[in-house]
Amino acid sequence: MIVGILGILKAGGAYVPLDPTYPAERLSYMLQDSQSQVLLTQQRLHSQLPEFSGTVVEVDRQWPEIARNSAQDPNTITTPENLAYVIYTSGSTGKPKGVAICHRSAVAFLSWVHQVFSRDDLAGVLASTSICFDLSVFEICAPLSCGGSTIVVKNALALAELSAEAAQQVKLLNTVPSAMRELVRMKAVPASVRVVNLAGEALPGDLVSEIYQVSEVKQVFNLYGPSEDTTYSTYAHIPRTHDVIQVPIGKPITNTQAYVLDERMEPLPIGAPGELLIGGEGLARGYLSQPALTAERFVPDPFSKREGARLYRTGDWVRWRADGTLDFLGRIDHQVKIRGYRIEMGEIEAALRDLEKVEQAVIVAREDEPGEKRLVAYVVARKEIEPQELRDSLKHNLPEYMIPADFVILESMPLTPNGKVDRRALPAPAKNMLRSENNYVAPRTDTESLLAQIWSEILGLERIGVEDNFFTLGGHSLQATRVVARMRDALKMDVPLPLLFQATTIAKLAEVVEQLKQENAAGRSAAALPQIEPVDRDAVFVLIDED
Repeated sequence: MIVGILGILKAGGAYVPLDPTYPAERLSYMLQDSQSQVLLTQQRLHSQLPEFSGTVVEVDRQWPEIARNSAQDPNTITTPENLAYVIYTSGSTGKPKGVAICHRSAVAFLSWVHQVFSRDDLAGVLASTSICFDLSVFEICAPLSCGGSTIVVKNALALAELSAEAAQQVKLLNTVPSAMRELVRMKAVPASVRVVNLAGEALPGDLVSEIYQVSEVKQVFNLYGPSEDTTYSTYAHIPRTHDVIQVPIGKPITNTQAYVLDERMEPLPIGAPGELLIGGEGLARGYLSQPALTAERFVPDPFSKREGARLYRTGDWVRWRADGTLDFLGRIDHQVKIRGYRIEMGEIEAALRDLEKVEQAVIVAREDEPGEKRLVAYVVARKEIEPQELRDSLKHNLPEYMIPADFVILESMPLTPNGKVDRRALPAPAKNMLRSENNYVAPRTDTESLLAQIWSEILGLERIGVEDNFFTLGGHSLQATRVVARMRDALKMDVPLPLLFQATTIAKLAEVVEQLKQENAAGRSAAALPQIEPVDRDAVFVLIDED
């Protein structure tokens, strides 16, 4: 993946990241909208992607052919204004929108990175964010542009699965607060980590204190920024001695300007809440092939003397502190961030309204239990419809993280006196609502009963059947980590985290657990495996995937 990105940039192209787990319709739209001419992939992933009329390069299968080409750096005519990458974010119109970032903006961002973080800090950066999200630009480009290493893992929680030797190479963690809280709870932060960067969600003050207390971390930063301004726009160093409940999002990074303005685009004084507008070198070129939306969100900068200068309207509600830092107060519109994912609720609502049986749809982010924010869909139906039918329909064009955890069918939407949907009057889903796609099947063995109890406590559901899917029940990756931790304590055995992503029902998981028990009883441990022998670095390797 890293080689592919660097190869595209060296060739003078711009990359458009695709996640093969996204629905085919979404991937097809992104390929068509970006007008991509080359699809760079691997043989095992190609079949998961939609039909593509351009050139397809399967790197692993075609490597012998690729290796015959020159290894010298190509001459490039790329300029600072050329496109570097396009990242698609959730769109309120019902379709994702492509944020187009040029080389100038990425270089300006990396210039700030090298001012704030030392070479020692960047010597080993955990690359745990999907390349479909712009935090990955920091994780990949920051260390590689100054001689450091990227340590690539599936997600931040996979840090707990790394070998001790690999984990000790990590000097900097760059992740979302919810994932960091799990790493702290698991005591999985290596002693080698010097710096923790947290972004994508509001940062609770107590988490900062916990990080300093349970690890050897020297610095914690709170960072803020939309994709439209190249990863990060503001930052705040939160010292060990901080005693504030609300953590600021800080001051603008180098070559960035921040303004807190009212509805007339007039600056507001210290303490007065207003919309945050951002200007400077990090601004995106705009939204790919969407000039009207670009003009709406990227407006002329009335405070700059530079011709053509623009400000990006973030839609975020903030205020200045007396010390020149910013407090984040919330969103003006209906965009939310859940576990670091930026979600336009209008896109989910549009997808629901496209269904024949749906008359009205409203999406709300609820946090009925502290720290457990989740999406809830409220639907008024034209014809009788079950929540599972709604869930299955959304899976055809929305990624998993945008599928609501709960669906509530209403006879009518509650309205305010002026006829708008009264979101505050929408009822909470039944606390013990069973989000199941199967008829209930009770646990049949002691292992199944134990797993059902663990799932029930962590998911907050009263009754879980052995054929119910963990993720269909509303589970997510952070809760999966808690399940695995509880299993390890209860079973007194090592349970790998990926196990729950492969065996997603209690029935399947119990089978695997029983198999692990038998293997442990038979004394089949890692020590009995053959030693790994080093081989010639120039040798030819063949990967055989039995799946």
